[in-house]
Amino acid sequence: MIAGRTLAALVFALLVPVLGLASSGGAMAGEERVITRIEPTASKAGLSIRFTLTGKTGVRTFAMKNPDRIAVDFDNTVPAVAFDQLPDNALASTVRHGLVTADRYRVIFRLKAPAAALVSERVEDGRQVVDVALTAPGGSLDGVGQVASAAAEPSAPRSGDGLPARAAGPRKLTIVIDPGHGGDDKGAVSPSGTMEKNVNLENARLLRDLLRAYPNVDAELTRNSDVFIPLDARAASARELGADLFLSIHADSIHYKALRGATVYTLSEDASDELSRQIAANENASDRFAPKGFQETSPEIFDILLDLTRRETVSFSEHFASALVADLSKRNIELIKNPKRSAGFRVLKAPDIPSVLVEMGFLSNDKDEKLLKDDAWRRKITSAIAESIIGFFRGGQADALKAAERRG
Repeated sequence: MIAGRTLAALVFALLVPVLGLASSGGAMAGEERVITRIEPTASKAGLSIRFTLTGKTGVRTFAMKNPDRIAVDFDNTVPAVAFDQLPDNALASTVRHGLVTADRYRVIFRLKAPAAALVSERVEDGRQVVDVALTAPGGSLDGVGQVASAAAEPSAPRSGDGLPARAAGPRKLTIVIDPGHGGDDKGAVSPSGTMEKNVNLENARLLRDLLRAYPNVDAELTRNSDVFIPLDARAASARELGADLFLSIHADSIHYKALRGATVYTLSEDASDELSRQIAANENASDRFAPKGFQETSPEIFDILLDLTRRETVSFSEHFASALVADLSKRNIELIKNPKRSAGFRVLKAPDIPSVLVEMGFLSNDKDEKLLKDDAWRRKITSAIAESIIGFFRGGQADALKAAERRG
């Protein structure tokens, strides 16, 4: 999500390239830094990327596998320049980036082959210059900095002089889980009478408890009982809690009785396909149960700032959805064909909270219904979702069991 002080930095980010503003390198509002220049260069040795920032900030890198990726995190940083293309002969095939949390900007390089990364930093004229060098195994990595390899664990943060920074626990992560429907809104109802609202709540509670077992993670529900909550109020509660991620849990019904498996949805104005349009229409109809007098509110926000904020949020949501689909597949959770889809879900429309909707299965399918009510399968899918969230935000897995034992 994007906090208020980060919004101020985004305004500054908009003005830097337009007005040619310079920075003295001192602290700006909230200590955010702005990336004013990104210069990728490819060579036979690999790929190098130079980032220029308005001031000094924390930088760390780590590797991810399946597929091979290298991620670079910048603390309290926002971009003021576009970065969506790499040289044709680069070691990486694509680059994605966005605000992972309110205080962390992440750039992810998808590699064509396993590679290692070296990060070096220096200060020039009050600005921080960060050089990231990607090279295939056995390549030359000159200089002093931190290294991440696609075969290695996430590397430790480094201070500006290249030495390991003092160890610190992970920042608190806040996840808001939204059990769809509730109260008079039963959601989907299976032929045998299983109500979606109850399935959603039971699985959301289990996911909440699994997430809370990880160190420094808080997970909250938009509802913890059988009550109706309007769609906009669900997203609003995530904003009030300062959520890093809003995850809406569902188990819909569709007239294609043979259709089964999980699906991960993100927000888009136009549905990616007819099925997604139908699912979104079903979920958006929930507000027909809203009390009389309930009015949708839409505060006035500076248009350019809102657009930038939404782009960063959508970028994060898309990236997380892709990672979640891959993690569910690795855990042998059955998925529908093309499991990452998008549509105009109202519950996902908060511009500053990364938001994803998960359909765990279809109550219109007998096999899915049995799984959705089976304790072992419920723990399997919620554990897979929890591990995916922690892996995405933390760059690796935490030991939930030991954390739970310490708390006990």
